[in-house]
Amino acid sequence: MSSIEKNVARYLLDIKAVQLRPAEPFTWASGWKSPIYCDNRKVLSYPDKRTHICKYIVETIKQYFDNADIIAGVATGAIAFGAIVADMMNKPFIYIRPKAKDHGTGARIEGEMHRGANVVIIEDLISTGMSSLSAADCVAKSGGNVEGMVAIFSYNFPKARRAFENADVELHTLSNYDTLIDEALACDYIKAEDIEVLKDWRFKPDTWGVQ
Repeated sequence: MSSIEKNVARYLLDIKAVQLRPAEPFTWASGWKSPIYCDNRKVLSYPDKRTHICKYIVETIKQYFDNADIIAGVATGAIAFGAIVADMMNKPFIYIRPKAKDHGTGARIEGEMHRGANVVIIEDLISTGMSSLSAADCVAKSGGNVEGMVAIFSYNFPKARRAFENADVELHTLSNYDTLIDEALACDYIKAEDIEVLKDWRFKPDTWGVQ
């Protein structure tokens, strides 16, 4: 476990961007029952934590994708993070809509991306990975070279890991579910008896809590 993973997990817990509620599960838009709810956009309201997280993203890009030409954000959660990172790196910025807009040019990519550009995509959260990989596919089909993706947090679902491997998209995340649970326990955010429930959910999120 790296210091960045631990720091980011602590930031998310400190500002309650992540809520852990094993006894009273949340319902996701997909219909899945979940003991966790993560809203990384709350980080934007905390300048010190926002700055640290964006610096970590920059460091990750420089370490793994040093020939990046363009920084892209996935709408809507990663637009602000991507724009801040692009500004820190003095790089052009684009963002990718979940689907083409139904007016004007009908574009899905907003901003200027020349063919052959090396693009690093920023995400705030990886769950199943489908929307993130759809954004990567859009960049590739539009002539960009997807260098890889950097996300603030991942649930680390086996399904998502396989999807990124199959799509041949390199993914690096600042923090993840396992680290978050460890830190939550260390700071008494959750009880020891909640651990098994939380770990069980990650391996079968689609059926967990279904009666």
